[in-house]
Amino acid sequence: MPSAKVIKNRITSVKNTKKITNAMYLIASTKMRKAKLELDAARPYFDIAEREIKRIFETKSDVKSMYFYPETGRKPAERYAYLVITADKGLAGAYNHNIILAADEEMRRHKNVKLYVVGEYGRQHFKRHKIPIEKTFIYTAQNPTFRRAREIANLLLMEYRLGNVDEIRIIYSNLKSSVDSEVVVEKLLPFDRADFGGRPKAESRFNHDPLDKGEDYEFYPSAESVLDSIVPSYVAGYLYGALVDSFCSEQNARMAAMSSANDNAENLLGELSMEYNRVRQAAITQEITEVAAGAKAQKKKRQREAEIK
Repeated sequence: MPSAKVIKNRITSVKNTKKITNAMYLIASTKMRKAKLELDAARPYFDIAEREIKRIFETKSDVKSMYFYPETGRKPAERYAYLVITADKGLAGAYNHNIILAADEEMRRHKNVKLYVVGEYGRQHFKRHKIPIEKTFIYTAQNPTFRRAREIANLLLMEYRLGNVDEIRIIYSNLKSSVDSEVVVEKLLPFDRADFGGRPKAESRFNHDPLDKGEDYEFYPSAESVLDSIVPSYVAGYLYGALVDSFCSEQNARMAAMSSANDNAENLLGELSMEYNRVRQAAITQEITEVAAGAKAQKKKRQREAEIK
């Protein structure tokens, strides 16, 4: 059984660790709230971009764009680009592990792949398994901004426009609720025009748009040019949302991990306190026993001395 001093030192160590995990919980909570507020502030702009794309397809149903699947004659993709969003740090439960599992599964399904990685954790994983990475984005995972999202979008769009890839997919963790998140694999490009149009005007959401008076629209110099100028901003906004969702999911996972660590620390402190009290009580009992035995021995000694006299 360890000594009381050893147990007391361990109790002090656990308390210090609990202070760190509690601070990490509070920091993660603050970061998540801040990121959500920034995303909510930027969301109206991207909602308008999506609305305008839908408006173009509702006005010009035959519009063509390299960013959208043709209505007929689709060809299966052969060359893929994957954007994998991980964290820069651990201590977030299974957050990084689940994303890596999904990425590895996609790598097994498609051989001709270009890999783009956000986050140091993902970079280290693919480097350790000797999987070539086309581009790594440093410090983006811990500081998602629209500027960084636009840089990533410009690079991916360039690869797509040059014909180096046929399809772009994104793998990230989406925060469904305050207690639940899921890893999603979504196709970023090309878009399916059915997601932006193809519905009768009577069913259009634009009937509720106060700016939409029902007039016909003209696009200059053409609907295709307007559409091609909107898509890059829309893609950047989409990526920004994915980066923030991933960041919030990471912080939520870290909060859960730190909360679990705090609970474990409380349980461990309780067990150590009981063990410390037992050791302390045993030491006190031992001292009392020794004092009583000494007193008894002295009493017997005095009795023998009295008998001799």
